Amino acid sequence: MAPVPATIALSDAEDAATVKAVEDGLIAFNNAARPHDWRELTLSVRRAGEAEIAGGLVGRTFFGWLFVSLFYLPQDLRRQGLGTELLRRAEEEARARGCVGAYLDTFSFQARGFYEKHGYSVFGAIPDHPPGHQRFFLSKRLDAPPPA
Repeated sequence: MAPVPATIALSDAEDAATVKAVEDGLIAFNNAARPHDWRELTLSVRRAGEAEIAGGLVGRTFFGWLFVSLFYLPQDLRRQGLGTELLRRAEEEARARGCVGAYLDTFSFQARGFYEKHGYSVFGAIPDHPPGHQRFFLSKRLDAPPPA
């Protein structure tokens, strides 16, 4: 097969058309191997009496797993059980969608201990990302019985 002429463009801004082309192409490629079951999952937190979203959890389920991409609570809403409840509800919804596990990443200056306290285990790390810190990748089986 002869090479197809192509050009490459670099940008420091997200381009919606490029994101759509890459996502659509990847989804089609993945669907050839396994039916695509990508579903977004979002949980939001608002302070009582306020309309503005203060924090929450953003993720998606696909290929039988929950991926938590973003998770944030402002300082004044931490240590009240809200983070635990957000994670519990996300995992509960993932189980309802047939997921067998969950995975996420966090940095050494973020919440590794929080996730480990909730049954997540480190399966990989990148040292010096960012310099002086580490990026950790954690997972948890959702199909296993809870610990006694």
